Amino acid sequence: MKPGVPSLIHVVAGVVFDPEERVLIAQRPAGKHLAGGWEFPGGKLKPGEERQAGLARELLEEIGITIARPRPLMRIRHRYSYGDVLLDIWVVRSYSGQPQGLDAQALRWCTHEELATAELLPADRPIVAALRLPAILTRASTPDYRIGEIAAQRPDDSGDARLNGVFCADADQAAAAAAAGADFLVMSAPLSDRDLAALCEWIPKPVFATGIELNRAWALGVSGLNQIDASKGLGP
Repeated sequence: MKPGVPSLIHVVAGVVFDPEERVLIAQRPAGKHLAGGWEFPGGKLKPGEERQAGLARELLEEIGITIARPRPLMRIRHRYSYGDVLLDIWVVRSYSGQPQGLDAQALRWCTHEELATAELLPADRPIVAALRLPAILTRASTPDYRIGEIAAQRPDDSGDARLNGVFCADADQAAAAAAAGADFLVMSAPLSDRDLAALCEWIPKPVFATGIELNRAWALGVSGLNQIDASKGLGP
């Protein structure tokens, strides 16, 4: 590594839901970097450790739960003073055990409204909006999001607070849409496993694939599936 170039720290974190649809956040304890800030529970991957295995280990060590069938949500890169963080976010709805702060950290269950105003660490804040997206897209327009053909679909002063998705035919279009401000990317044509994995690795937006089985998509880091025919009209 060249002098002055921050190291990349790969972190896995879980958005843990309870039966009431509340989300668990943890407060960084005294003595740790960014102490007092709130984050989604998780921690660093070990060298050579598979992402899902690392997530399971971290959540067992940190909050005492054993997880099952997590699904990837998104990856976020954020630069802190001590280095670059790649935050690998997973949704966790199935688990055993009662979450508890095993690392002397405070825990808090939040509604979605409370989560939006919590003092989350900068790297964790974009996750809140992405939680409004389903695992499978079947409609181009809902109260939570709309999907169109270009990123700049609405003026900033339109008053439309929905997430802005963009139909993309290939990886180049997806990269352009992300750069233009899309909140999430919806593939309208299948991509190779390699291209999908690369897209999820480098673009910090939820990606919805098409023409692939859901579990296989999740294994590549894809957020979910697109089952909308982009040629048959878009939502209002």
